[in-house]
Amino acid sequence: MIIDAHQHFWHYFPERDTWMTDEVLQKDYLPADLAPVLAANGVDGCVAVQADQSERETQFLLQLANENDFIKGVVGWVDLKSPRVAERLEYFSQFPLLKGFRHIVQGEPDKEFLLRNDFCRGIANLQQFKFTYDILIYPHQLPAAVAFAKKFPDQPFVLDHLAKPDFETGELKGWEQHIRALAELPNVWCKLSGMVTEADHQNWQQDDFTPFLDVALEAFGAGRLMFGSDWPVCLIAADYPPMKKIVTDYIARLSASEQAQIMGGSAAAFYQL
Repeated sequence: MIIDAHQHFWHYFPERDTWMTDEVLQKDYLPADLAPVLAANGVDGCVAVQADQSERETQFLLQLANENDFIKGVVGWVDLKSPRVAERLEYFSQFPLLKGFRHIVQGEPDKEFLLRNDFCRGIANLQQFKFTYDILIYPHQLPAAVAFAKKFPDQPFVLDHLAKPDFETGELKGWEQHIRALAELPNVWCKLSGMVTEADHQNWQQDDFTPFLDVALEAFGAGRLMFGSDWPVCLIAADYPPMKKIVTDYIARLSASEQAQIMGGSAAAFYQL
């Protein structure tokens, strides 16, 4: 089974969605738009990930998942800094399709936001409800992410978009050091997703990503890597087929079982799909 471990749905609201500066994104993207794309590309299901930081967003994605069988799981949002976080997690634990949560840490000015006491108190509550957590950061926030993941050795974490390295310049050094440190922690997984949007949108080549994929594969192994499209955000730089081809071409040299892990097995295991 092939699983797209990272995509989004939204009703576009200009006042709310100010980060959507590209015209391609300034429209509604809903299951009816994605279903034929997945079918055409041989993808059996997906994980819908939050794009807005509200409980309303979580409920919206759960409703879509309940109405569309191909949405196998939801990564929502809850205020992890709230004193009432345990109460809210208990409430959300009634929804079997809700697999975990994410906060848009890349948008936080504090590069050590992940280590805030109030945020960590919230993270400490996730495990008892069997929720995962998606780490969305930029490379300069990787050192904090390593320290963060070490604080919660039994909490399942997955790094979104390889922490968005600089594919345009190909600069590996600082990023690689911290990726390898993160991969040493067995509770941390990684998504091969969101790559084309961090490259030259008009002129990227598949080879631009190879050095970074080499590091990720060597560090995490196939068992902790998962394919994700980041649809529809990826449409800024690539349609679904060439975006997916970056990963499938790269892993073609691996064994059939390793390819199956990256293209679906790892996501199914991590999110308990």
